[in-house]
Amino acid sequence: MEVNDFFAGIMPPYVPTVLLVLNILLAMAIVFLERRNITATWAWVMILGFIPIVGFILYLIFGQNLSKRKIFTWDKKSKEYIKKIVANQRELLQSHMFDFHNPINKKHQHLIAMLLNNDRAIFTQDNEVDLFIDGREKFDSLFQDLENAKHHIHMLYYILRSDELGTKLGNLLIKKAKEGVKIRLLYDDMGSRGLSRKLVKSIRAAGGEVEAFFPARFPLVNLRLNYRNHRKLVIIDGSIGYIGGFNVGDEYLGLNEKFGYWRDTHLRVKGEAVHHIQSRFILDWNQASKHDISFKGHYYPPASPRGDVGVQIVSSGPDSQWEQIKNGYIKLILSAERYIYIQTPYFIPDDSLLDALRIAALSGVKVKIMIPDKPDHPFVYWATYSYIGELLKAGADVYIYENGFLHAKTIVIDDEIASVGTANIDVRSFRLNFEVNAFLYHYKTAMKLAAIFEDDMLKSKKLTREIYDQRSYYIRFKESISRLLSPIL
Repeated sequence: MEVNDFFAGIMPPYVPTVLLVLNILLAMAIVFLERRNITATWAWVMILGFIPIVGFILYLIFGQNLSKRKIFTWDKKSKEYIKKIVANQRELLQSHMFDFHNPINKKHQHLIAMLLNNDRAIFTQDNEVDLFIDGREKFDSLFQDLENAKHHIHMLYYILRSDELGTKLGNLLIKKAKEGVKIRLLYDDMGSRGLSRKLVKSIRAAGGEVEAFFPARFPLVNLRLNYRNHRKLVIIDGSIGYIGGFNVGDEYLGLNEKFGYWRDTHLRVKGEAVHHIQSRFILDWNQASKHDISFKGHYYPPASPRGDVGVQIVSSGPDSQWEQIKNGYIKLILSAERYIYIQTPYFIPDDSLLDALRIAALSGVKVKIMIPDKPDHPFVYWATYSYIGELLKAGADVYIYENGFLHAKTIVIDDEIASVGTANIDVRSFRLNFEVNAFLYHYKTAMKLAAIFEDDMLKSKKLTREIYDQRSYYIRFKESISRLLSPIL
C-alpha cells in the first residue's frame, strides 16, 4: 500500500502529497543548507526517506537547527562593552602582555584564549570559590544567602519540584518578595513539568516574577522540547553566585529511596566572575520573558577582590556554532601531563572527545573516570557502558560509584585546572542542551577536587577489563541498541 492510499481515508487527498513535497524539500535543505554533522545528515535523510510523514514530524520536534537563530540578544551598549573587554583581553594575550597573577594562569593561557575566542568567556582572577558535594550543605548555604538578600535574587534551575525542598524555597522567595527584594525565577518547562501552578501563582502574587524557558505554545505540543535549559544558576545582589549540578528537589538531599545518597558538585562564587554568571542569567531571562532586564549597574556592583581563583564562565547550547564546553573539555584533556580525573553520570562522548581521552591514556597520562552504578535513564546507562569499554582497552581506569547516585560533572587536570558545571560527557549536553560551566585555574581548588575524587574512589568498585569482558550477551545487546540511540538520548 502506498503512503497516499494509507492516508486517503483519514485526511483530504491533497494533504499527503503536500507533506511528501515538504518532506523532499526538507531533505534537500538538510543536505545543502544546514551543513550539520555528516552522520546526523545521513540519519535524518534516511528517516525522511523511509518514514516520510512520521519522519517530518520527528524532525520538527528533534531535528531543528537552532544555531542560525538569535535566541539570546544583548542591548547595543552592553554588547559593545563586552566586545571591548574581549578585544582587550585577546590583544593582551596575543602580545604576551596579560598580567597573570599566578604561574598556573600563565601556563594555561592557550586554554584561556580559546574559551575567550570561542565563547567570549572573559577571564577573571580575583574570585573566592567554595565547593559543595552534599545537597544539605549546599542548600543550607544557599538559604542563608537568600535570607540575607537586599536587592535582587535571580534563579534558574532545570528541575524545580514542588516537594518539601521546593516548597521551602518557594516560601522563602515569597517572603523576600514581600520584603521588597526583586525575585526572578526561571525554570525549564520540560525539566520542571511537575512544578505546582499554585506555587508559581503564590510567588507572582507576592510580587515575584516567574518564567518558563521554551514553554509549549499549544497545550501538549512543544516543538522545542528536545532543547532543554539544563543550567543551574543563582545570583544574589550581584555579589554571590551559585553554579553546578544540584537541582531543586528532595532527591538532591538524598531522600529518594531509589537513588539514596545524592553525590553532586556545586560552587559558591564571590568576585568578578559573578558578573558573568549574572550576564548568563539575564540573557536566558530575556529570552523567556516579555519583561526584559537591562544590563544596568545595580546588577553589577563593584566586585572587591575576594580571592585568587582564576575563573571563566563558559556557556554552550544548540544556538551555538561551536560546541564551546566540549572544546574546552578536549583542550583540558590534551593539556594534561600527569592525570585526568572525570566524574560524570553519563559518558557518551563523540569521536573527538573519545579520541582525546584515548590519546591521553595511550600517552601515559593517568585517565580515571567515575560513573554511577545505577541508572536514572536506562538507555543512557547502557550507552555509557558501551563507550567505557573502549577506554578500558586504552588503559584508562574506570570506577563505579556505589555510595548512592553520582551526578557530579567535574574534570580535574594535574592539580592545576578544573571544570565544574552542568554539562555531562554526552552528545545531548554538547549539542542539544543549554549548559554552563565554570573553568577554574587554581592550585588549591584543583587539589580539593582531586582529593574529593580520590575519596570517592574508596566508595567505588573498580571496573577491570576482565570484569567488563565477562558481561552477558543480553547486556551487550542493550549496550548496542542504546549506543545507536545515543545521539538523541
